[in-house]
Amino acid sequence: MRTRIDTLTTGDGSFDAYIWLPASGTGPGILLLQEIFGVGPYIEKVARDLSELGYVVLAPELFWRIRRNWRGDHSEQGVAEALDLSRDFDFAQGVADSALALAHLRALPEVRGGVGSVGFCLGGGLNYALADTMDAVVSFYGSTVPAAAGDMSTISSPLLLVFGGKDEYIPRDRVAVVEEAARDLANVEVYVAEEAGHAFHNHEAPMFYHPEAAAAVWSRSIGFLGTHLPVIAEGS
Repeated sequence: MRTRIDTLTTGDGSFDAYIWLPASGTGPGILLLQEIFGVGPYIEKVARDLSELGYVVLAPELFWRIRRNWRGDHSEQGVAEALDLSRDFDFAQGVADSALALAHLRALPEVRGGVGSVGFCLGGGLNYALADTMDAVVSFYGSTVPAAAGDMSTISSPLLLVFGGKDEYIPRDRVAVVEEAARDLANVEVYVAEEAGHAFHNHEAPMFYHPEAAAAVWSRSIGFLGTHLPVIAEGS
């Protein structure tokens, strides 16, 4: 696996985009969108896991306007600091930065095949906002998804929307709004880990991590990507 950092330029500055290349050197692209802890150990581990499956992964640094190279600590104090930081995040600018990162990913010579996204919490809302521009989207506990559930019928791309049934930040009745919006849509899957809370896939955060639910949802996510964004072996 090889890694590098590209610099992406906007009208008001520039930010880093971290790239992981699979052993083959080429593959479908995945835009990996961070949660409020930044592109830290957890996102890096997810990127490595996806790259080992054969994907070219790009994770943009989304908090660069607020605090460049932010890496939140997975402790109670770190959660409080990350939440404070996220309140200053401009979601519309975040969508624009994510769209720029997606365009950069598509243009990489290493990307062969389609392009999709995996996003967590903040990133799960951002990739939902861009869902119709990609071949497959996995949104983990996207904080803005319930409020935007009415837009779901306009999205034609395959969507996997993941939530925890005991999420204190996204109450179960708000998840039910998403389930209802998706009920008759063949391109949308909603997966609710009823026994888990918010950020239950984050193995770096002991207060959130739920090993059994994490393993189950990751297996489902990989199957979803394999169906809608398959890695094709060279020469196949």
